[in-house]
Amino acid sequence: MDGDRQGWRQCFLSGAVFAVCMAGTTLPTPLYGLYQDKFGFSELTVTVVYAVYAFGVIGVLLLAGNVSDVVGRRPVLLAGLGFAAASAVCFLCATGLGWLFAGRLLSGLSAGLFTGAATVYVMELAPYGGASRATFVATAANMGGLGCGPLLAGVLAQYAPWPLYLPFAVHLTLLAACAAITVGLGETVPERRPLSTVRPRRPGLPPQVRSVFAPAAIASFVGFALFGVFTSVSPAFLAESLDVDNHAVSGLVVALAFFASTAGQLAVGRVGVARSLPLGCAGLLAGLALLAGALRWDLLFLVVLSALVGGVGQGLAFRGALSAVAGASPEDRRAAVISTLFVVAYAGISVPVIGVGVLSGPIGLEGAGLVFIACMALLVSTAAVYLLRRPVRAGM
Repeated sequence: MDGDRQGWRQCFLSGAVFAVCMAGTTLPTPLYGLYQDKFGFSELTVTVVYAVYAFGVIGVLLLAGNVSDVVGRRPVLLAGLGFAAASAVCFLCATGLGWLFAGRLLSGLSAGLFTGAATVYVMELAPYGGASRATFVATAANMGGLGCGPLLAGVLAQYAPWPLYLPFAVHLTLLAACAAITVGLGETVPERRPLSTVRPRRPGLPPQVRSVFAPAAIASFVGFALFGVFTSVSPAFLAESLDVDNHAVSGLVVALAFFASTAGQLAVGRVGVARSLPLGCAGLLAGLALLAGALRWDLLFLVVLSALVGGVGQGLAFRGALSAVAGASPEDRRAAVISTLFVVAYAGISVPVIGVGVLSGPIGLEGAGLVFIACMALLVSTAAVYLLRRPVRAGM
């Protein structure tokens, strides 16, 4: 019993570290309008600055997605916390656009190190028999942390002094506490090897994972793409089309999507992995439809509903995808396979988001959003049809 208590304590502490690190990646979301006013750049530039983060994540996952399998989980997380702190320093020192690019890139490197390694670490620290609960802790820490970032920054920017500085100073303090916590956690990789033995791996999947991976990857791509649009251009849409200039409100709308995702992840325990993926696809499709209505008729309550419904759908699909892929993966390849899933997911918050930025010039932000919605709806419908024909087995 004492061993179980100690195991869950470490599991939850590692989840808290995961959440704090991920909060830093969305911290600038409600602040982009202030940076636009300060540095004078376009909406396209906002989406490119945002997407630089995703390129950093993907680069790390491709070049070092298996690094924690080799050197251990804890050293990788400490390195990720270091990159997160460097990112916060860049935003604190920002005197031009270059600082924002550097900060977002460092934030992406941090998230790239954390996503695969921290997810597996949280699951491995849990006591025997607690895999399902630990998977929820990991995915909830990921999405909950992403939601806390814009909420914290929005509240501080609206109601506290130094809106472009205080959020990052607070985050630096939290990162220091997380580093101390991480040093005290146990290592879960029994046979560690030197960093020099790490070799980049091309994205690849063991044969037994491939049939599960395809629909899981499509659903993850669409879910992250939806969140990408919320975190990059929704503050501009709220300000330009709905006259919502309150940074706390903008941060809350974005946060609701991530918190709803956490609720959707919790529901997977009730509906099961086999049903969570198709249900998640249905939720994403409904969220996209509501977002289309919000863009077409300029209605705030539809934006909020889209965040809630789409967030629940993303949570169902994402946790279902993660559980199915992790369950089908060989133990010695699990972190690498999960990293591959995250490569696809983070591609969803880069390419489509930049596409929205490019189209916002010639056809406007609303038109660009509708084109995005149509493309994502086609993708998620394809995944749903695939899952109806070849459902994921619950035991995977």
